Amino acid sequence: MKLTILSTSDVHGYLYPTNYSQRKDQRNYGLLKAAAKIKQLKQQAASDEWVITIENGDFIQGSPLTYYTAKKQARWRPIYTQLTNAIGYDAGILGNHEFNYGQTYLAECEQGRHYPILAANVQQPLGADIIDAPYQILTKNGVKVGILGLTTAYIPHWEETDHIFGWQFKSAVQAAKKWVPRLRKLVDIVIVAYHGGFERDLQTGDASERQTGENEGYQLLAEVPGIDALVTGHQHREIATICQGVPVTQPADKAQFIGAITLELNEKRQVCQQWARLLSLKSTPPDRQLLELTQGLQDEVEDWLDQPVGQIAGNMRITDPMQARMAGHPYLTFVNQVQMAATKTDLSATALFNDEVLGYEALVSMRNIVNSYVYPNTLVVLKITGADLKQALERCASFFTLNSAQQIEVAAKFREPKLQYYNYDIYSGINYAFDLRKPVGQRLLALSYHGQPVLDAQPLEIALNQYRGVGGGDYPMFSAAKIIREVPIDMTELISDYFAHHPIVTAIQENNFRLKK
Repeated sequence: MKLTILSTSDVHGYLYPTNYSQRKDQRNYGLLKAAAKIKQLKQQAASDEWVITIENGDFIQGSPLTYYTAKKQARWRPIYTQLTNAIGYDAGILGNHEFNYGQTYLAECEQGRHYPILAANVQQPLGADIIDAPYQILTKNGVKVGILGLTTAYIPHWEETDHIFGWQFKSAVQAAKKWVPRLRKLVDIVIVAYHGGFERDLQTGDASERQTGENEGYQLLAEVPGIDALVTGHQHREIATICQGVPVTQPADKAQFIGAITLELNEKRQVCQQWARLLSLKSTPPDRQLLELTQGLQDEVEDWLDQPVGQIAGNMRITDPMQARMAGHPYLTFVNQVQMAATKTDLSATALFNDEVLGYEALVSMRNIVNSYVYPNTLVVLKITGADLKQALERCASFFTLNSAQQIEVAAKFREPKLQYYNYDIYSGINYAFDLRKPVGQRLLALSYHGQPVLDAQPLEIALNQYRGVGGGDYPMFSAAKIIREVPIDMTELISDYFAHHPIVTAIQENNFRLKK
């Protein structure tokens, strides 16, 4: 028998092949394209081929469409299970972003599933009805396959407390050590579906990031024998390989690819051949039936995105993301301005999350807002010291490196194994400078607040998004223990509310930051 394991991961609500930058935008990704491909592969499967499908998490958050269903029209929330049921997934995994809009949203989006949500390392609170089991056993033609579900254990480090109240998250590796041996005794084939990625280089085993427990994929394979296939996600990487003897996939994000692992079984139901690949969806049209199911929602989202909310006096368009990071930009100044107004502070930091952020047109629409601020972040105010601020700025300074021609580039650790542009911040309310010729950790050249040098013991209040405020992005100088107040309204709403009170916003280039090379 041939066993084919198909997986989607980190779809992030991109059902249609668009990034919503404009109404007629067309891309080579989207769940509806993946659905058509999965249907085709199932129909083409030979009589001795068994196709198993897994949805590997981060499904109901991340796009303007998911923001619309979370914040504007709750009546559309059942659409997600209607889609996954129609695709015919055999199992689903919780991603970290499943919790971003709270437990009510999660429950409503998962209601009515025809397949189980698996999580062996997550314990839900009493009364919750999201997780069905740690594993699922499927049987066909006498062959038994077990699917073990795992989710990154790092969720409490990012997520708002209210969103995960009563939930407990444990190490994926420790959970696998408990459950894989048990499952091995019950089935012929063990599949681990993990909404997490790899903390080490898959070939050399060298550490590729700080060992926090966010990603445990390499350790999982190294320490837990008996896994026949590993489905991963979370890092948005394109992975299809054999790692430590086990076929592994990770199909990027937005349904750019379908992960496909194939296992050939002999007469003893043992794996005799194995391979992994990523299936591109470039030439696959969206599924027609699911287009009909979702077209009403898509049209509503596009109409909502076209609504004007305010005007810009000056230029707030981003045409050169790297230059914006090196010298600041009126758009980033504006985001900091909104954060400071909402938190009543005069010190703030924000990030240019990715190179697709375009800033604002002269006439600002909801499309501009949700495409430029792509995360459902709320705000916190931290009481920190001058020493904390200096350490945070040194972390920001490590974002840059000088190449052999003395040109400024993004340092490798912010590009590999995945892009982490969102972990570099631009500050408002201070004046500062970096000397990139100096070693990492010693690059802060100057720092002043209200025209005076910042002292190490000086108390400061700073506005940050919640992710950064709890130390996310390798900022240990920030933590939940230092939060003194919160603004539990996500930034998209805060920005639109700001325009409601300030219909015309002037673009300002702060010039409070410089790089020396």
